[in-house]
Amino acid sequence: MKIVITGAGAVGTHLAKMLSVENEDVVLMDESEERLGKLESLFDLKAVVGSPTRISDLKNAGAGNADLFVAVTPDESSNINACIIAHYLGAKKTVARIDNHEYLLPKHKSYFNSLGINSLIYPEKLAAEEIATSIKYCWMRQMLEFGNGALVMIGVKVRSNSKIINIPFRDLQRDNPYHIVAIQRKNETIIPRGGDMIEADDLVCFMTTQANISYIKDICGKEKFSEVKNVIIMGGSRIAVRTAELVPDNISIKIIESDYARCNKLIELVDDRVMIINGDARDPELLRSEGIDHTDAFIALSDNSETNILACLAAKRSGVYRTVAEIENIEYISMAEEMDIGSVINKKKLAASNIFQMMLNTDVSSVRCLTFTEAVVAEFPVNEGSSITKRAVKDLGLPSGANIGGLIRDGKGINVSGNTIIEPGDHVIIFCLEHVLKKLEKYFNK
Repeated sequence: MKIVITGAGAVGTHLAKMLSVENEDVVLMDESEERLGKLESLFDLKAVVGSPTRISDLKNAGAGNADLFVAVTPDESSNINACIIAHYLGAKKTVARIDNHEYLLPKHKSYFNSLGINSLIYPEKLAAEEIATSIKYCWMRQMLEFGNGALVMIGVKVRSNSKIINIPFRDLQRDNPYHIVAIQRKNETIIPRGGDMIEADDLVCFMTTQANISYIKDICGKEKFSEVKNVIIMGGSRIAVRTAELVPDNISIKIIESDYARCNKLIELVDDRVMIINGDARDPELLRSEGIDHTDAFIALSDNSETNILACLAAKRSGVYRTVAEIENIEYISMAEEMDIGSVINKKKLAASNIFQMMLNTDVSSVRCLTFTEAVVAEFPVNEGSSITKRAVKDLGLPSGANIGGLIRDGKGINVSGNTIIEPGDHVIIFCLEHVLKKLEKYFNK
């Protein structure tokens, strides 16, 4: 599969890295030779210097022969124009990164399709959705829904008071309404087997149904966590604006922004229940005056990862039990987890996982990243004659690094055992390491 990516920024580089592991024919294009730097030697890809809106440069990059053309430069107009030109040249599928959430409205989809743009990616909206969910379920690190909520994947940091630590998996998962698909222990992602055990401070990924969320909360020892009612957001970014839109109306929100002009703009962008404060959210005196001692959640969305980490640590010292940090330096994510700062939001991983599903040669409903691991959760619909229907789960021979978390049948979530037979029409939820995802295609093809 030939994939051409324009824009060697955070999203483009991470996506190229993911795809190069899959041994695809990847071209990464950017106007800056310096930005491309050593990428060609580090990853299995071709680096091309050129403009995303110049026809001759796109031809040189092979856009006309691309199975997938991805435009993720920082400039929205360039991305849209690049996709239009790539489609004109012959690209089969195109994806454009955008900054205007209005473009995502369903009524505009046919218009963009007519231009040859198959998909639009708005990383800030994806990040805001993650943050809004983390506020709603404040005792979790991450929560993903599948099949309109029929199944959910929950990431929880378990402590020494949890009821599930130090119990072998062969006993733990017997007749319980959940399936543990993975454990993150420091920098190691573990696909659990019968003799494995959960240890205190592990990050545990559960697959379960909506009805059993409260049960998971109980066995993880999270009963003390109550609803979030007061939120302080550091930084008035686009993510902050989208988050304020998505958070329930009964939650009080304060956005602290240091730039006065941006504060005036924010007043126009958010509704009256959101208070805009001009100041530095790193100032302890300001935070105290704005009620940090009585705040349930603190969200750090500045453009500096280190600042966000430190701000969350300071908020936790002030008694805030729920903190969320935007961290764009991927190498900082494991460090943030070790420091126990709370949930981590990374736009590049969110955007890359959404784009990644478009390169699969089989139908896939969604691919969602797990920010705290080098892993994804994918939802595969099962067609008549698919290989995965031919044997029981225990006999499928799934690749190492993959684990079936559950399936959705007739709109209902079902736990999976080794004896489960997957049927046509099911939707299968699979947890896997990023480099394993492409290997799963053969199970869903005839």
